[in-house]
Amino acid sequence: MAVGTDEGDLAVKVLNGYVKDFQKRNPTLRIFCCYLHQDEATPHLHIDFIPYVTGWKGKGMDTRVSMKQALKSPGFQGGNKHDTELNQWINHEKEVLAEIAKQYGIEWEQKGTHEEHLDVYNFKKKERKKEVQKLEQEKEYLTAENEELTAQIAESRVDIQVLKDDKEQAIKAKQEAEQKAGNAEKELKSLEDRREQLQPIMDNVSKEIKEYGTVKTLLPEAGTLERAVTYRDKKIKPLFIRLKNKVAAMAAQVKELMKEVENWKGKYQKLKQKYNGIQSELNDMRKDNQKLSEEKDILQGVSYRYDCVVRVLGIETVDAAVQQDIQNEKTLEEKRWMEQMPKGNIHERLVWGMKKSEMENQQRKKTKSKNREMER
Repeated sequence: MAVGTDEGDLAVKVLNGYVKDFQKRNPTLRIFCCYLHQDEATPHLHIDFIPYVTGWKGKGMDTRVSMKQALKSPGFQGGNKHDTELNQWINHEKEVLAEIAKQYGIEWEQKGTHEEHLDVYNFKKKERKKEVQKLEQEKEYLTAENEELTAQIAESRVDIQVLKDDKEQAIKAKQEAEQKAGNAEKELKSLEDRREQLQPIMDNVSKEIKEYGTVKTLLPEAGTLERAVTYRDKKIKPLFIRLKNKVAAMAAQVKELMKEVENWKGKYQKLKQKYNGIQSELNDMRKDNQKLSEEKDILQGVSYRYDCVVRVLGIETVDAAVQQDIQNEKTLEEKRWMEQMPKGNIHERLVWGMKKSEMENQQRKKTKSKNREMER
């Protein structure tokens, strides 16, 4: 298949057929560069792509860079470290290339299937080469796993700090609610005590009204020779005046007591509603606190795995991977931004950029406002 020969031209056709449907076969491997080189012994392809996954259920963005997850999506599930998603995908692509070559009358000769007997030295050399290849593949697998885990852990550390702050605020709000509930209970107790103090007075008033309710039993007997005018002026009139004053005083006292009782009832109902509201708020805070504790436990587990990765690979390697992931995200975002930009003149691009900037500012204001409401 040397470059410049008929067989080399045939190889170019095979490679063109292979790359034509590459994106269709691999929708989660986004091609951004593809080159056909004929500057060496044989024609060959260079395909640069970004592996990504959408609908991510974990923390962070729902679209993220991940070789492992990108290959899982079309069905390469992986078995063990020697049968990874990457190995399965490579073998599948080889078979696709072999099928296309077969259409041009070219068969794939898999070397090494029928080898002659090797001496001990060459046999060991061949086995060592296989081991090195396996280690290289395992290294690629672990590197992909480490990059994905590092990105998740970096996000998780931020989430842990946010959860810690939320938990502290929840504990503080819980303490305030408990204090309000305690104060409400004390005020309710005070009102109950006041009611108990008023009850004997009310009972006494009712008793007095009952006792003075009949005038007949209170009238003194008239003397044998006592005149009616004298009996009226000396005995009946003074008695009625005393009764009138007594009843007026008792009526005023009853009116004041009834007014105080009504005020007490209104205050009691309001305080009871306030107490029930505080209890409901306290129960909600307890549920939120439990949820935050569970999420914190999960994120602490992720943080522990991150510390294990740091101990195995070193902080420099992990930090470099995190920075690389951040840079990849930034590059991908810039590319999306450029793809959305209109293809018109510079004026249209500037107008589009100003509108997009204004929309982003409004979204940031809404987010800040929402965060302030949650803090209240």
